[in-house]
Amino acid sequence: MHVLPLYKIESVDKLVWPVAPTRITTQSSALTIFTDFKEHMPLVIDSATQAVELERLMKQSHVKMKIVLDHSGQFAGIVTLNDLSEQRIMQKVAHGATRSELKAIDFMQPKSMLQSFDYAQLSRSTVGDIVETLKDSGQHHCLVVDREAHEIRGIVSVSDIARLLRVPLDIQLQPSFSALSKVIAA
Repeated sequence: MHVLPLYKIESVDKLVWPVAPTRITTQSSALTIFTDFKEHMPLVIDSATQAVELERLMKQSHVKMKIVLDHSGQFAGIVTLNDLSEQRIMQKVAHGATRSELKAIDFMQPKSMLQSFDYAQLSRSTVGDIVETLKDSGQHHCLVVDREAHEIRGIVSVSDIARLLRVPLDIQLQPSFSALSKVIAA
């Protein structure tokens, strides 16, 4: 190890700015709005994390979704900030659980209930194709799976797409069959 020399900066006037990326449109490649886990670390949480702590962490870091890992570090599902709403917490408390007992696993959407994009198809699609698919499904986040490698390759997020397109995107949650049956049974 060696010590680097330090220099005075009194004669420096300019800042370097990143090269402006090309503007993203609905005709751009879907890969331009895809968060690739080969380039960006996935946001993960242990399934045993207390739900109240998880909600606080997600709000503090402005994160709307995390991937849930089981006790062996394997993919178990996802949890969103909406999943951790006060209403859902109170429903669990009303059924006998205490707030401190509630864990991420109690609120997550298990992998068996999730749908995903195929990476190979995504690479041949446009941003507009993705937006329409998300509107039709009512999903705000959608995992991208490399089906050949049997691994989660990344994620597509409505908030990322809206930010990159510089337009608001209103994706309405579509009621699931299980959600509808709960309303009917109540």
